[in-house]
Amino acid sequence: MFFTETPDWAELGTSITSALIGLLGAEGLQADSFGLVLLTSGATGPEGFAHRGDIAVYPCSLVKTFHLIHALALLEDARIAPHGELDRALRDMIRWSSNGATNYAIDLITGTTGDTLLHGAEYLDWVNKRERLNRFFWALGWDEWQGCTIAQKLMDDTRYGREAQFAGVNGAHLNRLTPLAAARVMWELFDGTLPLSPPSKARAQAILRRDKASEDATNPAYQLSEYLGGDLPDGVQIWSKSGHNLWTGDANTSWYKHDMIRLQAESRKPLIIVLTTQGQGMAQTHPQAFPQIGRLIWDMAEDITRR
Repeated sequence: MFFTETPDWAELGTSITSALIGLLGAEGLQADSFGLVLLTSGATGPEGFAHRGDIAVYPCSLVKTFHLIHALALLEDARIAPHGELDRALRDMIRWSSNGATNYAIDLITGTTGDTLLHGAEYLDWVNKRERLNRFFWALGWDEWQGCTIAQKLMDDTRYGREAQFAGVNGAHLNRLTPLAAARVMWELFDGTLPLSPPSKARAQAILRRDKASEDATNPAYQLSEYLGGDLPDGVQIWSKSGHNLWTGDANTSWYKHDMIRLQAESRKPLIIVLTTQGQGMAQTHPQAFPQIGRLIWDMAEDITRR
């Protein structure tokens, strides 16, 4: 792992995991139904804890943070041209988690379009171009990228045509992401060495910023009020991207709810939390479970983030 799990973090992480199961076990949160990574800065680099951090799951919209970073890198290299529609798409795919905006960005990044069936060499060429989405992150050399793939577009229901071809039989090639990979991209964006200039990093950070005082904060589409940041104290700064699927018509992509969030407050070190969950209880039945989880972790991590 890219961070150190110190004895203090191992003890705290185990206590948090047990507390979460005790709090929400009856609502469907079980040890084998969620992944959790917690990170903060230590004396020699990132320190933290992982519970099932290497288990790849269908990531829903967490992948949009990765596409944001990839698009900004290509803009810097002049491999895609800046224009107003791309600016709007990069904003909306994070702020409102728009799938249409995301798929517009994917088409520009990869030089592909979707929908109708393809065959033979034409299909293989299309797949090769789509795989640019994965190759960008493979090239970073992160061990945490093992088991991950983000080359599929984002869909509100089942897939058709070439998108279904690419997903494979029984969804064998659908997107997959580990909590560790999500935690690493958040760490690298704020404190690491992503291949982005300082202005591009600042742009990505600004797009990911969530404001509890905003008039949008209570809008569920803003992905704050019913997510990890929904019950935090005033004064906590939030940067986040969530993922949420109800029933899509495909069992492989249904009933997931995730969040990747960075929190910062006065006199406390920044805290990154990545939580992935599977099951109808967390995804639909108990919308306030994530705010409860966020507050519990924030409170229990107070001592270790004040050192």
